[in-house]
Amino acid sequence: MTVMILGLVIFLGVHSVRIVADDWRSARIAQWGELRWKALYGLASLIGLALAIWGFGQMRLSPVQLWVPPVALRHLVALLMIPAFILVVAAYVPHNHLKARLGHPMILGVKLWAFSHLLANGRLGDVVFFGAFLVWAILDFRAARRRPAPAPAAPTLGGTLATLVIGVIAYGVFAFWLHAPLIGVPVM
Repeated sequence: MTVMILGLVIFLGVHSVRIVADDWRSARIAQWGELRWKALYGLASLIGLALAIWGFGQMRLSPVQLWVPPVALRHLVALLMIPAFILVVAAYVPHNHLKARLGHPMILGVKLWAFSHLLANGRLGDVVFFGAFLVWAILDFRAARRRPAPAPAAPTLGGTLATLVIGVIAYGVFAFWLHAPLIGVPVM
């Protein structure tokens, strides 16, 4: 579990710079340039995520069970992941009502993903992994709401429909074809 925690500290730490040191971040971007900042940020994120995922897989080899969730919660997670995927997609599809209304749909998608997976997983490593993402998402959303936001692009029906369709398709592909081979656990 140590590798997983180290990965989470690196990944979520890098993603928390804007929460705890926004002025420092702005100064580094001004000093190094945006391209160098993004390259270092991306490299550190990738290293942290790789360690967290690898450590998560290792943790599953000798799990510490805290509780056994009811099987029905797996169905609830599958259902909650549909809006989670749509929210993540809304962060990237231009001119959609979700981004215009919520401001930070990706963070809300991460919150929903982490919370729902906490419901259906009762191992210590799961609680640490998904709990860390949930706490980070809560703190990041609060910090993001305090920052002045640029005016969102005017939402359109087309942008919103594209967001919904892409989100549902992405969910379907991940749930039915990628979750089991990548995560090692079938959705149902």
